This record gives sequence, structure tokens and C-alpha cells, in this order.
Amino acid sequence: MKRRDFMQNMQIGLPAILASSSWIPASAIAVSAESIPTLRAQELSCEVLIVGGGLGSCAAALAALRNGCRVIMTEETAWIGGQLTQQAVPPDEHPWIEQFGCTRAYREFRTAIRDYYKRNYPLTSEAKDQWNLNPGLGSVSRICHEPRAALAVFQNLFAPYISSSRLTLLLRHKALRAATTGDNVECVTAKSLESGNEITITASYILDGTELGDLLPMTGTEYVTGAEAQSETGEPHATAKAEPLNIQACTWCFAMDYLDGEDHTIDRPEDYAFWCDYMPKMEPPWPGKQLSWKYTHPVTLEPIERTCNPIEESANRQSGFWRYRRIAYKGHFQPGTYASDICLVNWPMNDYWLGNLYEIPDEESQRHFRGAMQLSLALFYWMQTEAPREDGKTGWPGLRLRGDICGTEHGLAKYPYIREARRIKAEFTVLEQHVGTEARMETTGLSIDELTAEHFHDSVGVGSYRIDLHPSTSGVNYVDISSLPFQIPLGALIPIRMQNLLPACKNLGVTHITNGCYRLHPVEWNIGEAAGALAAFCLRKQTIPRQVRNTKSLLQEFQNWIQDQGVEIDWPQTKPR
Repeated sequence: MKRRDFMQNMQIGLPAILASSSWIPASAIAVSAESIPTLRAQELSCEVLIVGGGLGSCAAALAALRNGCRVIMTEETAWIGGQLTQQAVPPDEHPWIEQFGCTRAYREFRTAIRDYYKRNYPLTSEAKDQWNLNPGLGSVSRICHEPRAALAVFQNLFAPYISSSRLTLLLRHKALRAATTGDNVECVTAKSLESGNEITITASYILDGTELGDLLPMTGTEYVTGAEAQSETGEPHATAKAEPLNIQACTWCFAMDYLDGEDHTIDRPEDYAFWCDYMPKMEPPWPGKQLSWKYTHPVTLEPIERTCNPIEESANRQSGFWRYRRIAYKGHFQPGTYASDICLVNWPMNDYWLGNLYEIPDEESQRHFRGAMQLSLALFYWMQTEAPREDGKTGWPGLRLRGDICGTEHGLAKYPYIREARRIKAEFTVLEQHVGTEARMETTGLSIDELTAEHFHDSVGVGSYRIDLHPSTSGVNYVDISSLPFQIPLGALIPIRMQNLLPACKNLGVTHITNGCYRLHPVEWNIGEAAGALAAFCLRKQTIPRQVRNTKSLLQEFQNWIQDQGVEIDWPQTKPR
């Protein structure tokens, strides 16, 4: 059987891409202008408006809701959950995530995903008995899972708030414009991507949880993009001069399985010839064509080769790309449940760095959204038809796109994985000197055994991940260096001027370099949870975020308050390594 993919002659822009069908109707979990006529051309109001339904946004909503706020959240796709769901990226986490180093709510969310599988899936008895079940048994994470599982957990968490009208979700709605008065955002107008109807939402606090930091230019909030100059930040790995359009690659992820003996080859993607011959121009150099099993090792920058063998890796006799981000391991389930493992493709081969998605004209942005999608389709087709195999053959025609796993017709995720967004100019900016291992050794003179990241007196959370920058649009290859377990300073969540706008994801006060360790799942969750709690705290105390940070008694009260709600603001005394 030969599967035909309608994306072969794709000549569409992002709105049409995002309009692809979802497995669950928006009206089932959200208010929409189409399903409730009284919302047409109507103004809404709430205490906390969260624009963008990403991972940090969901955490922010839960924090604001549990502290008594009325919340409206908009999302331009049909799924909430950001990189965990619509972008289909399994969690990237630190080694101690099961014990400490994240918020209680994030850990409970992970437990709820495991419980969801144990309640609803026909697991083997051995798998069901595992307290730390890893549904996909992927090597990148201790809890690789399908995007729908996370979406289902979010729906369960939000259900009582939706029923009680404390939370309004406006899915398939995109922010168009904002109105400001002085240093405050008064309202945001969003447009339904289905009907074209507009809704204006007024709120006391506005949180930007968009993947690209869309609200920052819309509200006149001061922000930065790309790479700062070394003369500006003093960071050892910063570029010699500022490069605002030097932004990390995005990746349009996709899920696939493998049915041996069958042919699911898609039609040749329109841009396949280009991508098949494309040789990345990188510094340091890339080792060959992008559609190849050879790529640059992120740390050593030496050539490395890693293959994908769905047969051997499914049997756990070999480790490669198939197991790397596997989100369903068929051996965990009763025989016949899955015909194959399901693998999530977020690899060096489908990192897209030929252009940016923002800070450029719309027409150019749409071209790069399409380019990222075409690269992923080309990679999949190459794997089906031309990829060299260890047995001397070429191609795996039994590979099958699983768009149903991602909730799309075109076969890929609903939205590309965004690593780097616009970032606020903040009261405090986290630098490499605060968290980078080598930089800390140089600035402190301490030995590796004594070394810790900078202690932030205004910490509102913790995180840990290497400073991991993927190749960027200016042709800079990987920057992947060691960092220390770090804190999230409140100052990085407060814009230098705006009073009631807060970042809720990767758009906080970090640099191009430190974004590399502040962009991962548990850190984004913590950023969002802290922002949602901060908005609720300010409403309760009738104050503003800047005063909370700069008033010792208020800061202490806020830190105690969020700790009581399960937010860790420091690492254990015995520092993890």
C-alpha cells in the first residue's frame, strides 16, 4: 500500500497549516466565537490574560487559577501545551527530576501522565508496576510519551475551572493588536482563525506565552532578539558583534512508526531536490549533506555518525535515532496494541536554519515556516527511499507518518519547535557568567568541587540543563557547553518599563547564550508558574511586580508563598553534579 501525502505540492502559508484538523473539537474544551454567538464582536474581561497556550502558559494559568484569579487564555492552534503537545517534543530534563529540581505542580503533571497510561492503556503487568514508567522508553527522557497524553492531562486539570467559568480558553485565536496607556497594557484583540471574528480582552495582568514573543512588539515592550555582542554582555561565547537575526534553528517535528514489508512511501516533496543536495555552510564546518546520517557532534564539533534502525532498535539490540526520542515502546503494551514503536523525529537533520520566523516581513516568515515543513518532509522521504542501511540496502519504505499522533492531516506536528523567541529587556538579565561552568570558574576562582551557579536573592525557581544552542541562522554551528544547576531570578521576569506585562515562557530576561539552558520543559513550566503566581500575588496585595522584587518584605512574603505551593527556589545543600 502506498500512502500519498497531500503536502507534495504545498503552496500554503502558516494560517492554512495551523488550520489542519484536530482530533478533538475546540468547542469541547473551549469557548469559541463560532460556537457561542454572544461572543461575536464582544469585549471580554478577566484578571489575568495569557496570550499563547504553550507549556509555560498552562503552568501560569494553573497558578493563577489556584490562587483565585479569573483567567482567559488564547491559543492559535487547536491544542494547548506548546512544546509538549503541539510541537510534539518529549521532555528534556535534568538527571534529578524525579527527586528535586522542579515545581511540585510539574512533578504532579508527570505523575498524571504515567497514571493516564496506567488507567487507559493495556500495559503489560511489568510496565504497569513501574512507578517511573517511561511509555516510550526513549533515551532522551525518563518520560517520553505521546503528545495526546499530555493534552489529556491538561484537559483534566482545566476541566473544573472551565465548568465554573473561571477559565475561558479561546482556541484557534491569534493576537492581532494591543492597546496601551503609558506603561500598562489595557487590552489585547484576538482574531478567530476560523471565522475571522475579533474579540477584545481587557485584563489587569497580561502574560506573553506566545512561542515567538508576539506581544512584545505589539505592546511596545522593550525586547531583544538574536545574539548580543560580547562587549555588551562579557559572555565568553557571545559573538563579537550584536547579531539580532542570529537565532537558533527551529524544527518541525513529526512522529513515525515502521511496518516491515509494507510500503508507505509518500509522494516526493516539492523541495526534495534542494534538500537532497543541500550542504550546510557552518562554522565550524558541517561534515557533509544535511540529509545524511553524519552530523556535527554538539559538544566536540567533530563529525559523528548515528543511524536509525527501526528493527534492531525496537528490539533494544541497538541504540540510535529510533530509540532517541521514541514516544511509544510497543513492548510496554499488551501484544497487538501497537503494530510498531512510535518514534518522534527531532534530529539534527531536520533543524531548519535558512531563515527566521520573526523580525522579518510576513511573506518571508511564511516562506521559512514552509521551508521548515518541507525539510522535515524531505527527511522523511529520504529515510523511506535513499537512506543507507547497515545491511547494504537503501531506504525504509515501511516507515509511516503518524499525523494522527500529532493531530494533523499533513503528518507533522501542529507547529514547529521554537528554541529561541523575542526576549524582554528585563530588570535583570541572566548571563553566561552566572551559570556557565567554565565562566563561573574564571570569575570566582573556585574549584569544580566548590563551584555553584550565581545565587540570586530573588529566586523564584530552579532549573538545570547544559547551555545547548543549536546551529543558528547566521551559520554558527552548535554551542553546547557545561552549565551548573541554576535559579530563576524574579528580575528576569520583570520588563524594564512595562508594569502589567510578564513573560510566561522562553521570553524572559536571558541572553542568546543563556537561553540555551532556560528553554527546556521544566524550566519553562517554572517560569510560567512563577509569572502566574506573581500576577495573583500582585492582585491580592494591590501592588506591582517591580515593587515585589524591590521591597524586601514583599519579596520574602512572595518567595514563602510560592514555596508553600511547591515551588523550589534553591538547590539542595549537597549540590548536584
